[in-house]
Amino acid sequence: MTDVVALARSGQPVVATSFDEWRAAARDLIVRRLPPESVQWSTQDGGGDLLSGMPPVVVAGSKVVDEVVAQTPDMSSDPPPRISRQLMELLQSAACYRAPDRWAFLYRVLWRWHHGEHEVISMADEDGARLHHMAKAVRHEEHDMHAYLRFRERPEEAGEPRFVAWFEPAHDVLPQVARHFARRMGKTSWMIATPDATVLWDGATLHTGEALARSAADFDDAGEALWLTYYRSIFNPARLNADIMHGHIRQRFWKNLPEAAVVPHMVTQAAAGARKVGQLDTVGKRGGTTIPISSEKAAPERQQPSSLDECRRCDLWQNATQAVGGQGARRAKIMLVGEQPGDQEDLAGKPFVGPAGELLDKAMDEAGMDRRTVYVTNAVKHFKWEPRGKRRLHKTPAQKEVMACHYWLEAELESIGPDVLVALGSTALKSILQTGSVTMKDYMGAPFEHDGRMVVVTYHPSYALRVPDRESRHAAFAAIVEALKTAQRLADGESPGA
Repeated sequence: MTDVVALARSGQPVVATSFDEWRAAARDLIVRRLPPESVQWSTQDGGGDLLSGMPPVVVAGSKVVDEVVAQTPDMSSDPPPRISRQLMELLQSAACYRAPDRWAFLYRVLWRWHHGEHEVISMADEDGARLHHMAKAVRHEEHDMHAYLRFRERPEEAGEPRFVAWFEPAHDVLPQVARHFARRMGKTSWMIATPDATVLWDGATLHTGEALARSAADFDDAGEALWLTYYRSIFNPARLNADIMHGHIRQRFWKNLPEAAVVPHMVTQAAAGARKVGQLDTVGKRGGTTIPISSEKAAPERQQPSSLDECRRCDLWQNATQAVGGQGARRAKIMLVGEQPGDQEDLAGKPFVGPAGELLDKAMDEAGMDRRTVYVTNAVKHFKWEPRGKRRLHKTPAQKEVMACHYWLEAELESIGPDVLVALGSTALKSILQTGSVTMKDYMGAPFEHDGRMVVVTYHPSYALRVPDRESRHAAFAAIVEALKTAQRLADGESPGA
């Protein structure tokens, strides 16, 4: 493990051991107006103490810090910094991320926030994007440790602890994970060893100390042979998909899993014919009348995400600030479907609140449509973008991403029950029709029926903003207004040809 050392202007190092101390030190430095560039941070070997795996920090109010401040009498003091709960949680998580410059980086984030740059916690900001990335990586590491840590039971004559485990975390998450298992395992004693530290739970108290083991091989488990026998017995070669199995569990976890010792042999057997034999044996043992059933109905129903925030049906969630659902009347006759959230929608968590939304509001006003009576949503719920300097530029979603997100559009259609859909742009049209081989020009100006609803197709408001000449912008805007009027007439019961 390493201790973080703050190199102040005097060059004298200050050693610390906890996030709380770092917070107090950062508070003191900001009060004394020491900017990030005037403080140097480095790491030294800390001797393997568990707490050095927690966010190492500068000790506030230490003699060295007081001396550094005393050597800068020309600096006046600021009021103590106040930060939001969201920023505090991000700092605490990101502090567990292993990076050589993490302490300097976190202090720079805090400094910027204190000086009014609150966009520092936004994914659109360079520092904010890195802060969110660090916090997300730490959360993923905690989840992986919960999922892939394997306890081995020790013989009774060996005494306490009853269970031991080995894990090699990529980030400093051992203390948080230890508290998780202390809550989960009650009064049962256990120990978790890592290459850097060890934590012991005696049933009432967590004890920390230096590393006591070098690998999982240092722990024996008398019951592991029984577990592997059970694992082999439930293995079904007919349902094996080795690529998916290895894709779900990264290589660095496999080497410490007990079942890793038998999986390669079982995969080889499956490839050599055990898959076919397993299928025949299973079918041959089943008696009774054969009931014909379609393959769609025979396939097991996959568990779907219960909320939009939990959606992982495609990869867009990884770089978005948040999912953006629809908004509007819960029993609207008209539903407007756009492409995806933009930069401002991604930050606000609401659809059509940026420049395109302002243009859409203007078009609705001219069409005599009250936005409060309609439902507005997007075909894709996460912002897809690419960096361009400090800006996030819109990037058109791929068809596979549109198809993956159709699950949520279907849920909205079922919940809202609109009579008319307005497809704003080609992506919305492809989502509604569930095909990528359509073009807007084939449907513009001619409402049509689809799945019991009327569909009106027009330009996306962003198109009317970005076309180069004024005449084309006016024409696009007029087409949007006319489409909204058509949708209003259809919702009021008029026939499409009226």
